[in-house]
Amino acid sequence: MTLNTASSETPHLRRARDGLRALSAVALTVATICALPMLAVLIAALSGGTETVQHLIDTVLGRYTVTTLLLVLLVSLGTFAIGVGAAWLVTMTRFPGAKLLEIALVLPLAFPAYVLAYAYTHVLDHPGIVQTMLRDVTGWGPRDYWFPEIRSLGGAAAMLVLVLYPYVYLLARAAFLQQSGTTFLAARALGSSAWAAFFKVSLPLARPAIAGGVLLAVMETIADFGTVAYFGVQTFATGIYTSWFSMFDRAAAAQLALCLLSFALLLAMLERAQRGKAKYHDPARRTQSAPPAELKGWQAAAAIVLCGVPVLFGAVLPVVILVTMGLDSEQSLFSPRYLGFMRNSVTLAGVAAVLTVLAAISVGFYRRLRPGRVSQGAAYVARLGYAVPGGVIAVGLLVPFAAFDNALDAWMRETFDVSTGLLITGSIWLLVLAYLVRFLAAALGAYEGGQSMVHANMDAAARSLGQTPLGTLRRVHLPILAPSLLTALLIVFVDVMKELPATLIMRPFNYDTLAVQAYRLASDERLNGAAVPSLVIVAMGLLPVILICRQVGRQR
Repeated sequence: MTLNTASSETPHLRRARDGLRALSAVALTVATICALPMLAVLIAALSGGTETVQHLIDTVLGRYTVTTLLLVLLVSLGTFAIGVGAAWLVTMTRFPGAKLLEIALVLPLAFPAYVLAYAYTHVLDHPGIVQTMLRDVTGWGPRDYWFPEIRSLGGAAAMLVLVLYPYVYLLARAAFLQQSGTTFLAARALGSSAWAAFFKVSLPLARPAIAGGVLLAVMETIADFGTVAYFGVQTFATGIYTSWFSMFDRAAAAQLALCLLSFALLLAMLERAQRGKAKYHDPARRTQSAPPAELKGWQAAAAIVLCGVPVLFGAVLPVVILVTMGLDSEQSLFSPRYLGFMRNSVTLAGVAAVLTVLAAISVGFYRRLRPGRVSQGAAYVARLGYAVPGGVIAVGLLVPFAAFDNALDAWMRETFDVSTGLLITGSIWLLVLAYLVRFLAAALGAYEGGQSMVHANMDAAARSLGQTPLGTLRRVHLPILAPSLLTALLIVFVDVMKELPATLIMRPFNYDTLAVQAYRLASDERLNGAAVPSLVIVAMGLLPVILICRQVGRQR
């Protein structure tokens, strides 16, 4: 006689099993969606034919490659110098204003690089305030002097360095704070100067964290579109947009996207490898902190200048310039048109943030419940979107869904003589899907950071009290994780507000956001008008930065 296990299964076990199946289905669906753009770009690029590849090689590929690599090199050097130098000064020395600068150095993170580009072009371009005053004072004509060109590769690199160095600063600062002071003091006792001890001891120990910060800055650099497009710098990001919209060459856009995707995934693997080696900074091993060196006189003044200049040019001056430009623009934030831009931006950002955090919860909780290759692989694929530029994700989603829409429309015409048009392509939901793929890694990181606070014994206790896995998530995990989830919501919300390339390519017709309006006005050289939506984007960007600043202030 055999037992009927299905009939003997209790309702509680059946609910638990069904909940696990639903959770695994959602998590694997999310991972599949995240992998879809990369697979679509690969298939579209390979089906483009060798003629398109040869044409790209003969015309633009070399220029795009050289320009992108030079931009990456300049941003890497700039963010490394500013981020590491500022982190060392505020953690290992004491000078007037160090506490304030320690927090203020994070503020440029709230600014999109293209917003800084609009502000500084208004001031430094040929008709700008600086050059106009220079000509008035000296009496020079337009061709009588040399002035650095802001609309250049160097100008784009400067804008990106000013907004991206906080990635390196935050990670380097955390690494320096967590280092034991014993090794540094030993180097000083053996006769090394403070600088020699820094280069021989502190810097090598912080190398994994610093490398991770630089790689994050590099990934943001290759994903940038607004800054390089406005400055006329031809990179892979601008090439993808030009091929898709100006030349209507989908195969060329896909093949350029594949080149950029390959580079981005290489950087993602490097970042993961560096993060995997970052084992030097375990706070439990910290035995003694190195006493901060007191700086006085010219040394203190130099430290104030070195830490204050990035804040001045990365946050303070841009706000002053944008406010001045906005007051002269004769545009009102409360006009129906601008209220529509803000409504569109907030709607997209809000919906994308909620769905992205829900997707992060499903992937993260599935990985916790079912640790193994499948869940680990799903989490890894879900994280890859952050390394993929928005333009690549846009192309990767438009190619398959446009093919589906066209096939469905053709079938409906042939079968029922009814045209369905484009049901998915050009819809808000496809754009939200692109945001989810792009920013899921940020939400997943915040969720897993908070999840580490939930001990496995809590899960066991909840299960022993009759809770299903989903009940444990709802009644135990989510209340504890509320601060982390709020942080994830804010981060994704602001990232969507700033996102430009995916929005430009995928937005529905006549559905403009603040970022699109700022880009459009700046492209028409109406910089005063572009300052108005830019200020709103910056104000929104301050929300997560304030949370980061609070965390920085508590780490001492």
